[in-house]
Amino acid sequence: MRQSAAVLCDDKRSLQTLESALECLDLQFLKCRSQKEALELVMTGRCTTLIVDFDLPGAHEAIRMASLLPPSQKPSLLAVASRAWPGTGQAFQSGANRILYRPLEPELVKEALKSSLKMNKANRRKSERYEVKTLVYLELETGTLAGVSIDIGEHGIAIQATEPVPMSSNLAFRCVLPGTDITVHGHADVIWASDQGRAGLFFSKLAPAARKHLKQWIHRRGQYSKEKNAIRDLLPSADQHVSFATSEPELSHS
Repeated sequence: MRQSAAVLCDDKRSLQTLESALECLDLQFLKCRSQKEALELVMTGRCTTLIVDFDLPGAHEAIRMASLLPPSQKPSLLAVASRAWPGTGQAFQSGANRILYRPLEPELVKEALKSSLKMNKANRRKSERYEVKTLVYLELETGTLAGVSIDIGEHGIAIQATEPVPMSSNLAFRCVLPGTDITVHGHADVIWASDQGRAGLFFSKLAPAARKHLKQWIHRRGQYSKEKNAIRDLLPSADQHVSFATSEPELSHS
């Protein structure tokens, strides 16, 4: 299937340069009319690259939201900005992989796209998720919600809960790693949730010890089932009705 790029930009000159560069790399150009439309393309896996014009009010939030996805689902993230835009420090803090300054130069744009796609492909290969069945407990404001894990990776977990999981950030959770007596505690952002109780959670905060135990468990699991196709996506299948986070969650750092 042809790869595509979601583009959130209104500047005609920049759009022309981007469309030409994407065409040269055989990337489908998907012009987005709003932040919500761009995020929907990202969250449903319909684009491999997201390009956002940082001169649009609040556009950097689209990059920030996309950067919350684990590597196996995260697209290449590029930002277009004028040189008057507040510092590259803030730009990279938003999660952008590359900053493209106006006026865009075709060759530089193509080079940035190639580099970003190559890096993103490598990150996706490293992000394995394994099918596991273990109880997961989410601490909601209304009480504890129980569920069963579908799959787990170093950066997130997909679960089937007994009722719909609310869209929220920094949600406390705990689960026992199968085959061990180790309980992993942490906080997660709900990236997607279905009406049937399925949800995808991205780990926003794990204690160093919990992250170490999880990495060791995944490594052992990988050695055991190396020949099996036990890798699953965090995102739901196309036929599921789901809700996606469309505003910027509050981030916590480990």
